[in-house]
Amino acid sequence: MRSTDDRSTAARIRDTAITEFAANGVDGTSIRAIATAAGVSPGLVIHHFGSKDALRVACDEHVARIIRDVKGSAMASGGAFDVTAAFRTAGEIPAAKYLARTLADGSPHVAELVDEIVADAVEYVSAGVASGMIKPSDHEQERAAILTVWSLGALVLHEHLERLIGVDITADLSQDPTAASAYMAPILEIYGQGLLTEKTVRLFREAFISQQEEEKETA
Repeated sequence: MRSTDDRSTAARIRDTAITEFAANGVDGTSIRAIATAAGVSPGLVIHHFGSKDALRVACDEHVARIIRDVKGSAMASGGAFDVTAAFRTAGEIPAAKYLARTLADGSPHVAELVDEIVADAVEYVSAGVASGMIKPSDHEQERAAILTVWSLGALVLHEHLERLIGVDITADLSQDPTAASAYMAPILEIYGQGLLTEKTVRLFREAFISQQEEEKETA
């Protein structure tokens, strides 16, 4: 039977590396382990990427591109977007867990990765302002940078966040978005004051906040 995986060999190796790095960290993952998980030889991994460090850079760039594409499309489309799409777009790739792990582990490339994510954020936050999703600011670049660093910090400390409020923000929540109610409700309360427009808050509340949470807030 022919495989239904239409990714190129390089893409399959990269996606496998993201999964392995997310689970074990870069230092704890060997080229051989990635090759075994991807069903290829170690030599083929080196052929496509040259080294584990270069493979890690390719993973960083791919995860940053996922974030940029999903958030950029959402902000540009205004109110007519699927607010749970971000949880589905990466498919089986644990993009959030990878990002949390690589930021915590550190490397010479982390600053470059953060800079890229912040630069992308400036663009899609501006798109959100233009589409009416986000309130305008006199400090657009600084606001995008601060929001990004806050979000990345939450990813790095996601285990503590889960311990405190019971929500794993690196998990796949696409099947049951209301499982994130304990996280999204206060986030919308915080961001709704100075960042998000009323229609954006309404869209996210409808998608992520469970009926039980709504009743608790209004009680």
